[in-house]
Amino acid sequence: MQEPLILLVEDREDDVLMLRRSFQKAGISNPIQIVRDGEEAISYLAGTERFSDRVEFPLPELILLDLKMPRVDGFEVLQWIRSQRNFSGIRVVVLSSSDSIQDVNLAYKLGANSFLVKPTDFNSFVELSDFISQYWFVLSKSPEVSRGSAKWGAELKKKDVLLRRKESGEYYAGNRRWVSGRSQAINFERVELAEAVATAEHLEGLEIVLLYEGPACELTLPVHFPGVRRS
Repeated sequence: MQEPLILLVEDREDDVLMLRRSFQKAGISNPIQIVRDGEEAISYLAGTERFSDRVEFPLPELILLDLKMPRVDGFEVLQWIRSQRNFSGIRVVVLSSSDSIQDVNLAYKLGANSFLVKPTDFNSFVELSDFISQYWFVLSKSPEVSRGSAKWGAELKKKDVLLRRKESGEYYAGNRRWVSGRSQAINFERVELAEAVATAEHLEGLEIVLLYEGPACELTLPVHFPGVRRS
């Protein structure tokens, strides 16, 4: 079975090459279709003009969407996607050089699933590419697209989001209190909330732990992942 398709909406050739190289470096083999502006993105998704052949241009399971583009910008594309009932299951991740809180808020208001800020160096791009692949294709499941293979088919349940000290392995229980048992730790439920608390309380040397059941497993993420805002 073919791996899930990514549609990259990006007008800067340097960023296209950087993302392709970083995916290759991270060992990610998902097919990628590229469109250069918002007008092309809408045409691709609608299957019009040169994108009418769905065999050659299949619908993506994930869209990486730049915001600042000529003709039709990323906000307009996002608004159009969320107005189309048939595309409700396509995940849209904004991948932008902007870290403006106004852009972040508007993107989420228009229906973005996540907002990621483009890294400035190649190694960080590789880390970001690996995060995109792991989170959106392994740990999360599309509401519409069924993945039949064992690689993509595991639907993980009951996610807890904890903060853990890297050295001691203790978990954060609030008010600068640390405990050894997970049951006493704060379940932040959302990664962004755990990051906000760690930042506000100036906690260092931490990692975010995502705990799943069915099958039982855990995933760790750095608290200060470069430029990442998650939904």
